[in-house]
Amino acid sequence: MFTALTIFVIVAGIFVWNLMIVVPMRQSCVLERFGNFRRVLEPGFHVVVPFLDKVAYRHEIREQVFDIPAQSCITRDNIQVAVDGLVYLKVMDAKRASYGIGDYQMASVNLAQTTMRSEIGKLTLGDTFYERDKLNESIVREIDKASDPWGIKVMRYEIKNIEPSAQVVHTLEKQMEAEREKRADITLATAGKESKILISEGYRQEAINISEGEKQKRINEAKGRASEIEILAEASAEGLQNVARAIKQPGGDYAVKMRLVEDFIGRTGEVMKSADISVLPSDLAHIKGILTALNQNLGQGSATAASATASKGAAQ
Repeated sequence: MFTALTIFVIVAGIFVWNLMIVVPMRQSCVLERFGNFRRVLEPGFHVVVPFLDKVAYRHEIREQVFDIPAQSCITRDNIQVAVDGLVYLKVMDAKRASYGIGDYQMASVNLAQTTMRSEIGKLTLGDTFYERDKLNESIVREIDKASDPWGIKVMRYEIKNIEPSAQVVHTLEKQMEAEREKRADITLATAGKESKILISEGYRQEAINISEGEKQKRINEAKGRASEIEILAEASAEGLQNVARAIKQPGGDYAVKMRLVEDFIGRTGEVMKSADISVLPSDLAHIKGILTALNQNLGQGSATAASATASKGAAQ
């Protein structure tokens, strides 16, 4: 009796165990009945027919990442490089992922490898380094087209490393060294050119400043001479006006004549002192006559002035 009860409990437990299926949140299960597709079990609790229904496939519905092994690729400029990467994908349709392809993980990795070789072959070595984003987008687009019937969505693709061969690296290092030397020579030449330009500009500006200074100096000197001439002319004019007024006064003409005789005698003395040959006037008597006449005129002028003064005092 105890044995029969034990057997019944075990059978009942097995029946109940096969009757209930709990699908975790991170999975999606494909249910089959007699080998045919029945339905997709979403995360949660499900009741099935024991011994008739079974879970044939369980798929991870979270985003998965697969490592793409390094492989040898040839660029458009015939340079061999080793490229590896990572592919991120997600199961979108559990039914197609189960029946559309045998192993979608291996298929995705192989497809990523072939697509990567194809895309690398379209670019030069330089383009593969600074156009990684475009390369990743191209690989994702091509893999997504091929994996759509499998119920797989390729989220993104990332290239990890691009490693040229040792010979190519050595050649690139030489090329970079030559480029650095070229840039250094260009920089030195440019610096020398700019230095010469600046020096010539300095000489040019110096010459301009000197010429401007000379010009201003000449202008100032000319203005000074003009002012001097103007002042002298005004002084001469004022002096002549004063002389003219003095001549109009009583005895003025006699004073002028006396001044002329004094100037004549002074000039004659200077000539006699400086000349090696003595020069005398040809008519000394004429000079004596001039002096006598001047004395007489001066005497008459003094008498006239005295009488005029006396008359003016009597009148007052």
